Amino acid sequence: MKQKIQTIRALALVLVLSLSLAVPASAAEAAKGSTVEITAEKAVSSVMEYGQATQASWAVWQDGEIISSGSRKAELDTNGARKEGEGDVYCIGSVSKMFTTVAVMQLAEAGKLNLDQPVVKYLPAFKMADPRYKDITVRMLLNHSSGLMGSSFSSALLFNDASRQATGQLLERLSTQRLKADPGAYSVYCNDGFTLAELVVEAVTDMNFEDYLHAKVFDPAGLEETWSPDGSFENRRAAIYGQGVEAPLPKECLGVVGAGGLYATAEDLAVFGGALTDGTLLKKASRDAMAAPEYAKGLWPQENYPSALAFGLGWDHMEWYPFAQNGITALVKGGDTGYYHAGLVVLPEQKMAAAVLSAGGVSTYNEMAASQMLIAALREKNVEVSEIRFKLPAAKRADLPKELLDSAGYYGSQMVFEVKLEEDGTLTMGYLDMPGVPDRSFYYHDDGTFRDEGGTSALRIVKEKNGQTYLYQWTFTGLSGLGYLPGSNYAAMKLPENPIDPALQASWEEQMGKTVFLPANERYSSQVYLALGTALKELEDTPETDSVPGYIGNLRIDDETHASYVAQVPGNAGRDGYDVELRKDEKGALWMYYSNGTVGMDLNAVPVLSTGKDNAAACTIQPNGYARWYKVGDNAAGKTMAVQVPKDAGFWVYDAKGNVAASSVLWDSSSVKLEEGGLIVFAGNPGARFELTFQ
Repeated sequence: MKQKIQTIRALALVLVLSLSLAVPASAAEAAKGSTVEITAEKAVSSVMEYGQATQASWAVWQDGEIISSGSRKAELDTNGARKEGEGDVYCIGSVSKMFTTVAVMQLAEAGKLNLDQPVVKYLPAFKMADPRYKDITVRMLLNHSSGLMGSSFSSALLFNDASRQATGQLLERLSTQRLKADPGAYSVYCNDGFTLAELVVEAVTDMNFEDYLHAKVFDPAGLEETWSPDGSFENRRAAIYGQGVEAPLPKECLGVVGAGGLYATAEDLAVFGGALTDGTLLKKASRDAMAAPEYAKGLWPQENYPSALAFGLGWDHMEWYPFAQNGITALVKGGDTGYYHAGLVVLPEQKMAAAVLSAGGVSTYNEMAASQMLIAALREKNVEVSEIRFKLPAAKRADLPKELLDSAGYYGSQMVFEVKLEEDGTLTMGYLDMPGVPDRSFYYHDDGTFRDEGGTSALRIVKEKNGQTYLYQWTFTGLSGLGYLPGSNYAAMKLPENPIDPALQASWEEQMGKTVFLPANERYSSQVYLALGTALKELEDTPETDSVPGYIGNLRIDDETHASYVAQVPGNAGRDGYDVELRKDEKGALWMYYSNGTVGMDLNAVPVLSTGKDNAAACTIQPNGYARWYKVGDNAAGKTMAVQVPKDAGFWVYDAKGNVAASSVLWDSSSVKLEEGGLIVFAGNPGARFELTFQ
């Protein structure tokens, strides 16, 4: 059967930034100075080229001082756009988690908390609908093994609005959620764990989290250019751009500071990394504990190949290539928001650190660039770091062992795959989420791997101790100026069979295929409204996809109204799961309730905007606080709507193609000419009243 699922993606909270820009000329040719400076220029140029970043900054710290720093800006578009915003302050995204980790470790050193005690001991208000929550320890928050679903980010990703609404509502949202795994079963990237850790810090210290960071982290480390989203750095902020939007966007504010909301310069972030190499912030025992292989305590691939992630406490990777292969400890943390990207690499034994920040791009590229700078700095100290090129061991084509034939079927993580197996050893992988991507073929070899025709990619089918079957994959990336990056991970878990009545399957596919869910409970300043414009433009081009029997997308169909996330995949591929519930209101309109707190309303139920008597009308936000959506019909089409926007509120207008035509948040719009077939949303606090006039 086919399905055309347009809805969940339309509410995606992870925003994609794709910018068209001129590739900067190679910086290596013009760079002058030390090996580190030349390497930095070349690496950052590559970061911008491969990631299409508009701006990037870097800094290298060694033995107590910054030895290299700089910034690059992309060349202008042919129309001369993007002239503004050469600031040096960037949101560091999830690198903020390292500050949260330091705060928790400091409290552990002071005897104010124990990492292996339950979170509920320090945060009694923390409750969930799953009794296992009582087994979640503070350590599990920091090593991503709590079993929490992932990211309760409704109203967390904002523009020019430092609201902490998402953090303040986390405990309420978690109170209705279940766990997706036993606490401690495996580590899978989890934002909510660090927001919980932020709340633990506040509960233990009876201090505002940012106040604690200033007093115990920023000031002791000498960080003068590290900020909360409400800091006064606007005139120094690196500009960000939205897809199809030429003017710089307002300040990006993440209302989950402990998970990803801090801002900094590259110099400050490198200094912070340096402070983690000595006793400035933490004792050696704490620093060593953060660098221990926490990921290995639970389910994890047991293959002799570098992992894509290797969690410590806070750290994404404590066995980072190529340093680990040369006997050097390297600790890495990356961060990606919708618009900023950060990479921090620390060599504690060498007392070195490097940070690369960018507007646009990819954090992995930033991490690779920082690594190249540190390799160059080590070379100046006569320490050579060889970049070993990993390759698959020699093996021959072979017939498929019969016991593997039952491994065929559907696999899920954040994506859904269909795996077909033939006795001659051919594995065919279909990408159900991306019907435009052709199937790929892999061939069984006598070492148990499936390899592509060129021997550049490989998979293995692994039956794990938890009784589940996984697809394990190897990757090896080489990029000019950035070096090489090997990685391996569990990409997906075989989805358990879920036989259901065909009528139930058809009902879900019918509802999900014909319904677009619009965000109902997002704050007026939410980045989701801008991302929705892109999603709306793509709806007509969304192709039909094959269904997994018993599933809708990667969610198991439980009954007429409930579907559940069931994949248990360590690392990153299994992050951010959620359950969904469908409800119909008294008018028969369909609503989607996501377990992460997001609520979506049926586009088909959106009323047509009325221009009122004498071309004057009003819109009031109801007590539930849900946004008010309207369609532009022939009555209002062609008219100019003027809006009086109340305090703590805003509106967005989309044309018939889904483009954002006006926004009080992005451009301080107060009027707009309406286009038939367009959409309007008014959002704000309950009781907020918008006065509208039309002419």
